[in-house]
Amino acid sequence: MIRKGFHIQKSTVIALFLREIKTRFGKYRLGYCWALLEPVLHLFVLWVVFDYVMQRAMSDISFPVFLLNGLIPYFLFSNIATRSINAFEANQGLFNYRPVKPVDTVIARAVLETFIYTMVYFLLMALLLLNGEVIDKINLIELCTVGFLLVVFSFGLGLIVMVVGNAFPEMEKFLPVIIKPLYFISCIMFPLNSVPEEYWGWLLWNPLLHVVELARESLAINYQSEGASLAYLAFSTLIVLFVGLLLYRSREEAMLTS
Repeated sequence: MIRKGFHIQKSTVIALFLREIKTRFGKYRLGYCWALLEPVLHLFVLWVVFDYVMQRAMSDISFPVFLLNGLIPYFLFSNIATRSINAFEANQGLFNYRPVKPVDTVIARAVLETFIYTMVYFLLMALLLLNGEVIDKINLIELCTVGFLLVVFSFGLGLIVMVVGNAFPEMEKFLPVIIKPLYFISCIMFPLNSVPEEYWGWLLWNPLLHVVELARESLAINYQSEGASLAYLAFSTLIVLFVGLLLYRSREEAMLTS
């Protein structure tokens, strides 16, 4: 019975995934290629603008690798969270079909964002290597673990904002305002070690900072972030996922009958 239920949910998520990618990118002339081109162009512009200044200021890690492992996690996290908030309203007509549940819409959007940014990440890393960039260390297990925890954390937060956004529509306006400051306090454009230690106690509450710093550590021998902790990231992820599932479970029936 459990296996059958899982099979039904998997089929539902795949259908929602295909619907989502067609809705978002099917109207563009470049079609589905825009799913990759949009973030690639964003990263390329920042790379060109900051490369000269940052390359001279950093000696322990290549700036393109540094930038890539800061922006991709942030974009992935931000997109899953912001696109989850209206996942229920955007698919409301589909809930007349019993197999389709609100949680499936968040899963589909999280899977789509993960797919897009994983492709972008490996594409840009491949381009860096072809361009002569030397990566002196690749801890693939740590990198994949950090990426997995980031996706689960973002999904848990996505559930929370979907449920809260359904009860309080104003949340859709406030969420981007809340998420934007994370760009500046998650070590996206600077290493944690460049921040005075008296401020670490505040910054290290942010799980996204741990994602960024651990990802960079897994790709550079000389890049060491003393404050980043995989254990803290895993604990934060479990807490956010638990809260998200609990909140969703308590509100699912009310959402479907409202």
